[in-house]
Amino acid sequence: MSYLGTLACCVLAFIFLGYLIPHLLVSLLPPRDLKKAYGAKWGLVTGASSGIGKSLAVKLATQGVNVVLVALQDGLLDATFSELKVQFPQQSFRKVGVNLGKPGYLEQIDKETADIDIQLLFNNAGYMLTGFFECTPLEKQMANLECNAVCGVAITHHFLAKMVQKKLRGCIVFTSSAAAAIASPFTALYAATKSFVSSFGASLAVEVRHHGIDVLVFHPSPVNTRFYDKAHKLDVLDFFKAQAVHPDAVPVAVFRCIGRTVWADIGATALTFRLAMKLMDYNLMATITALLAPVLPDFKKAMKSEKAF
Repeated sequence: MSYLGTLACCVLAFIFLGYLIPHLLVSLLPPRDLKKAYGAKWGLVTGASSGIGKSLAVKLATQGVNVVLVALQDGLLDATFSELKVQFPQQSFRKVGVNLGKPGYLEQIDKETADIDIQLLFNNAGYMLTGFFECTPLEKQMANLECNAVCGVAITHHFLAKMVQKKLRGCIVFTSSAAAAIASPFTALYAATKSFVSSFGASLAVEVRHHGIDVLVFHPSPVNTRFYDKAHKLDVLDFFKAQAVHPDAVPVAVFRCIGRTVWADIGATALTFRLAMKLMDYNLMATITALLAPVLPDFKKAMKSEKAF
């Protein structure tokens, strides 16, 4: 028994240290200057009008990088564009107002960036639909799928091909979510699209590293942004919102990880979720969640009135 106990402890230590050590080592390093690291002049950020996207754009500009802001065409994009031009008069900015949930965005992005080389690509755009999957119209679900996952594939393919053809070094960064690690009732499509993004980014990283192109997928913990504004009233979301951090705290961690790791879990929630999956198999966790769903407060409220969702 002593031998088996020792073996079990060694296996657990190997599993947890294999996860924690890379995060610890990266956390001790300074954020990278992407302009110097890749000789980059231009970066592009999707979902750049607010939240994490805006903070990433600001961080790029701080390092002397010109930025293309891609987001839904509205007053918020216009305000962010004007604000950054005033804040960073030495840098150039372009805005591309498109709906990333509706095909046609790539043609507009290509048109607005045809004369520049994008070497720093941040696929950040995304949003969450809440409620029972079948109660939300398919049209909305497909638009969410397009914005959260498909547009990142299309935009990455477009700029990656150009980078490889021109032999340009650079980085491609995907904003995933801590939700990618667990079964997420009431946000089924969001969790699924983020799982796709995480897997796609990791696989792509292997393919393009030899070109001098680094790929990072980061899983942020809850961030205090407009992300939750249109979400239904859910106890679980209220819990995570209470622990949300300011979006300006995210870029420092992200820039620290680029080129040094492929996946980065940022914040306590992301770390906790990923560690939980070391203790419990995904299938077991999903099965238990499905069995316990009828007793969950949010589930009960939804079942009482379909109007809740």
